[in-house]
Amino acid sequence: MQLRQAMADLAEVRGRLATVQRFDGYSGGAAIASGFVAILAGGVQYATVPHPASASDDHTYLALWFGCLAIALVFNYGAILAWRARRRGRQADAQMRTVGMSILPAIAAGAIITLALVMRGLFDLLPGMWCAAYALGLFSSRAMVPRDVVYVAVAFGALATALFLLPGIDPLSWWVMPLAFGGGQIAIGAIVRAQPSADRDAR
Repeated sequence: MQLRQAMADLAEVRGRLATVQRFDGYSGGAAIASGFVAILAGGVQYATVPHPASASDDHTYLALWFGCLAIALVFNYGAILAWRARRRGRQADAQMRTVGMSILPAIAAGAIITLALVMRGLFDLLPGMWCAAYALGLFSSRAMVPRDVVYVAVAFGALATALFLLPGIDPLSWWVMPLAFGGGQIAIGAIVRAQPSADRDAR
């Protein structure tokens, strides 16, 4: 009986600790909106360069998806800054530092590898690398996000593996990025919206 009670108490402590650690600054709405932007960008690619086959096509591809990235960053980090403006105190400061330190290595590595691949003209490796970097970023920040986001990270890792290793897939095809980042962001947004936040619990 005492062992069962001790195990139940331990589970409760772990649950409360996870709630304290979880970062409430992520916006499900912002993630979903950025996912739809990626789907829209996929439509634009389909209409312009569905299967990039020249240097000009590659640069159009980069401009399109870097533009999509910029919009997604504005949506998601704008939501985080808005959350930070509403929250004060040491806990909010600690959460911001932890989120930054957990995600920064994946962002930095992704940026450097992207630059290296573009300089060498290895454009077909970019989508797989982006998926792998995103998977690593989600895994490294898994203590700060709802638990089910890990499944999205696994999906990104699996897609990265397929894009790198399966010769029958054209990584630069118009459907790849909408499937990966459009679907992934919408899934993350849905998970975040379904997870009660500390802000809502406090009301």
